[in-house]
Amino acid sequence: MKKRQFLIQPNFTAKSRYFVISGALRAYVIGEDGQDHTIQLALEEWWISDYNSYIYQQPASMFVIAMEDSLLLEITHQNESRLKAENHHFETFFRTLAERSVAFMQRRIVTNLTQSAEERYETFMERYAVFTRRFPQYVIASYLGMTTEFLSKIRNQRVKPKS
Repeated sequence: MKKRQFLIQPNFTAKSRYFVISGALRAYVIGEDGQDHTIQLALEEWWISDYNSYIYQQPASMFVIAMEDSLLLEITHQNESRLKAENHHFETFFRTLAERSVAFMQRRIVTNLTQSAEERYETFMERYAVFTRRFPQYVIASYLGMTTEFLSKIRNQRVKPKS
């Protein structure tokens, strides 16, 4: 995939999920106010798709875009279903993947509901500092649920020595 190329777009069914060999991808939605909201980021060894569309084979609500030139492995919904039906090891693999994804999303929701913007940024930096080198600031801000300007303010406060 080339940088800025879309893998998934709203109203088209996500027929595949993608494993990132190299590159960086972003899944996001656009609210009624025109504001975009980053749902997922993916770097090497991460999976990405519009999972609601992929699992239920219904029209997507998200965009998934390559933020860098990316090399991906693609598996279609049909092929994944066939693999799981034919070999319980694949069933276990994809179930474990789904369980980890649910746990991650739950932690993210709890963090977003219980932490301040500053705390969300600190937590993000502790766990995913590499993302700040691979994704533009507006994407990180969107992922953390804040404006780019507010993220700049938080970052500037971190750099300044405390009195």
